[in-house]
Amino acid sequence: MSSNWTEQHIPDQHGRVAIVTGANTGLGFETARILAAHGAAVVLAVRDVEKGRQAAARITGDVTVQALDLTSLDSIRSAAADLRAAHPRIDLLINNAGVMHTPKQTTADGFELQFGTNHLGHFALTGLLLDRLLPVPGSRVVTVSSNGHHIRAAIHFDDLQWERSYSRIGAYGQAKLANLMFTYELQRRLALHGTTVAVAAHPGVSNTDLTRNTPAAVRVPLTWLAPLITQKVEMGALPTLRAATDPAVTGGQYYGPGGRGQNRGYPEPVTSSPDSHDQATQQRLWTVSEELTGVTFSALTPQRTHA
Repeated sequence: MSSNWTEQHIPDQHGRVAIVTGANTGLGFETARILAAHGAAVVLAVRDVEKGRQAAARITGDVTVQALDLTSLDSIRSAAADLRAAHPRIDLLINNAGVMHTPKQTTADGFELQFGTNHLGHFALTGLLLDRLLPVPGSRVVTVSSNGHHIRAAIHFDDLQWERSYSRIGAYGQAKLANLMFTYELQRRLALHGTTVAVAAHPGVSNTDLTRNTPAAVRVPLTWLAPLITQKVEMGALPTLRAATDPAVTGGQYYGPGGRGQNRGYPEPVTSSPDSHDQATQQRLWTVSEELTGVTFSALTPQRTHA
């Protein structure tokens, strides 16, 4: 296979069901569009249903829309119930939706917005849908992280919700680091079942509207440098698509652009920060996430005991 992996390498996806969160725009839309073009039945899981319908109208293939607000555990539970009723089997769950560098806000359940949306929302959704993936050979949970997991990133167990002080960039780094830790811990637990795998991906620096909340001191230089450091959304979606469809993918891998700094280029297996591989922190984050969301991943019990 060519090292320059593109959508042309995607195997036939007919008969597969893919759920893509945040699929009405940007990377999520492109991911959904390409999966549908290759035959998958794709569900656009989106907060704004009307925008989701408009997006679906621009995609050729088997596409439906599901209301999902990742800032609300009630909405997540309702969406999961709908998806379970509509789909006895799920092949791909792509945890793509996210917010970045937002002003200090909280979710409906009182979580800091970036941590609550990017990590806890997807943690809960995955736990509620996992039993629909586990029996399906080749099924995958793909969670989208970011190069931001390197930047001022740590899991602040003493102040997870940033109540004492708030940093937009630090909170985003924590959320994206949590995405990776969730993926790695989920994969260890899935390994006992032999079917579903957990994989992570990141888009590099892609030209999307996700940076709209970035502080001006960072956003303005990025705008000037955009032609040099960013890539089109079509390229930014490729790491997610490869993580979701490449038959050679194995659980626990992380895919991103293969160019310098993982900022742009064709998707390849890449490395994440040493902190992201701290198993004790991964396990502690898992336990805290279960407590905060009330979702316990019962489909994985009995759980593995770690040495």
